This record gives sequence, structure tokens and C-alpha cells, in this order.
Amino acid sequence: MPVGTAATVKAMMPESVRATGADVLLGNTYHLMLRPTAERISALGGLHKFMNWQRPILTDSGGFQVMSLAGLRKMSEQGVTFKSHIDGSRHELSPERSMEIQRLLGSDIVMAFDECTPFPATEKEARTSMELSMRWAKRSRDAFGDRPGHALFGIQQGSVFEDQRQESAEALRQIEFDGYAVGGLAVGEGQEVMFDVLDYAPDMLPVDKPRYLMGVGKPDDIVGAVKRGIDMMDCVLPSRSGRTGQAFTRRGVVNIKNARHQNDPRPLDEKCLCPACSQYSRAYLHHVFKAQEMISGMLLTWHNLHYFQELMSEMRSAISENRFSAFEAGFHNERAKGVIEPF
Repeated sequence: MPVGTAATVKAMMPESVRATGADVLLGNTYHLMLRPTAERISALGGLHKFMNWQRPILTDSGGFQVMSLAGLRKMSEQGVTFKSHIDGSRHELSPERSMEIQRLLGSDIVMAFDECTPFPATEKEARTSMELSMRWAKRSRDAFGDRPGHALFGIQQGSVFEDQRQESAEALRQIEFDGYAVGGLAVGEGQEVMFDVLDYAPDMLPVDKPRYLMGVGKPDDIVGAVKRGIDMMDCVLPSRSGRTGQAFTRRGVVNIKNARHQNDPRPLDEKCLCPACSQYSRAYLHHVFKAQEMISGMLLTWHNLHYFQELMSEMRSAISENRFSAFEAGFHNERAKGVIEPF
């Protein structure tokens, strides 16, 4: 899912995002509640109309952003009181208020309010955080109510402790959600630790409901997560990297800012059909990046989103045709060849 934090995928028009193959966009509860406010978006017809995206929208609960505020927040059983990073104004976010905001936005997929456990955490810290999130999950479920056509996802916590992950999964099962996220990962633990947790955590969740890994990630993270049972992911990486001159290709990352591209007539990837690859050379992309032209971020973001959507599409086909192992081997073999070789 491409990330449209403030009701836009940076450097992209909605129709361009859709052209990459994206079906679902992610919006951010924390940022939208502060600016322009959920109430204003609701009065203007809801988030779909506001941002001109008529397909599904998933909104996160705001828990991750509140966690990252550090000294600007105060937690209690009721919820979190925090100061806005924009103007210092005080706000409260609780399970009930998070559900209200996401309802005002008109989200199709709503995330339960949780505390994203930081890494590293001791067993005691992780347990305290996990148990609070499970109490908040129940309150989120109650506040969400019965909303046909809308889904509510619960979020598993427990840090890197398998027994806590199991307890969290059992608590979420009892509450009953429409989908489940594996939370508390992609917060600095590194790929090896993340994969260690994913070796068991997704299997604790219902097999007939979507399983969502938030904030992931790089292509090899994605392939490894899908291998371990994850169905959905989001990350700002494709668009953020595009704006900083990085392009993801089947052979790794191309840094278009590097001088070796200034006379290179080749596309980023001759097999890619996105506009950046089919209509422009590496030399041109290098030039507009160095010249700080807006088209640089537009083209590289389009390419990156296209690449990520193609990767997901290829994995869906491989799974349905029972050849995922062969796909995974080919994926790693291509990347091992490196990006300097001519394609």
C-alpha cells in the first residue's frame, strides 16, 4: 500500500498511483487529525472525495506517531495526551477518539488503537505495553461498533517474546477482528530479528483473515515477509527514496545522483514499463535530479511504486501457481548480479 500520510502520495497524482497497480492507499490518523482535522475532512465529503481516491483507504490508528513523540506525550490507561509537533497545541488520543477520527475520515480499513512497543524493550516493559494494547483493542472494538462495508484490524504486540505474541494473538482472537496486524516490528530491530519473529507470529493469527505487517519495507524485507505468511504491507520508502534520487530495480538500488549516470543512455531497467523507464534515460534522470527539478521526484517515485506493485503481483502469481520457492531464488539471483552491469 503506498502511503499518503497527509492525504496525498507525495509527487504523485491519484490516477498515477492507480496506474502503478495500487488498490489501497494508507492515510495517517495522527497527521490528519492535526491538519486539516478529521472534522473538516468529514464536512467536505470524507477522505475519498477530499483526496480524489475512490478505491479503499486504510488509516493507521495514530499509535506509532504518538510513540515517536517521546517527551511531547503522556500516557495513561485512558489514552495519550500529547503536544502537536506543528503548533504545540494539546490533544488527546484514546481508542474511542481514534475510532471517531477514522470514522469521520471514512476509512475502509480501520486500525485498532495500540501502543507501538519500542525496541529494545525488556520482557516486563513489553508485557506492560502488550497488555495495555489488548485492553485498548477491546475498547476499539466496542467503539467501532457495527459498520457494514468497513473493516477493523487488531494489532498483535509482544515485541520479540514468543509467549507474549501468543497471548496477544489469543486476546485478539477472542475480541474478533476483520484482519490482524503484526505490530511492533520495523522499529529498529533489524531484518534478522524481524524475520525471527515472523517465523512464528503470523501463524498465531487466523489463516482466513488478512495479516498485515506495518511499515515494511525494502524489497528483500517484503519477499521474506510474504514467505512467512504476511499478506499486506505499507511503507513510505518507495516515495521517500524517489524524492532523494534512489530507484529500486530488480538488481538493487540505483543512486541516480551518482556521476556515472550523467552520460548513460540506458533506462533504469529496460524491462520496466513505467514512464521513467520507457520514456527517459538515466542521463536525463540524473540531470533533473541535479537541477532539483520537480519532475525528478515525480518520475522516480512513479518508478519505485511501479516496481513495488510489480513485485507484489509477481509474488501473487507465484503463490497461486505453487512456485514461490522458485520465484524467491530468482529474486535473490537477480539482485546478486548487481546494478552496475548493463541490463
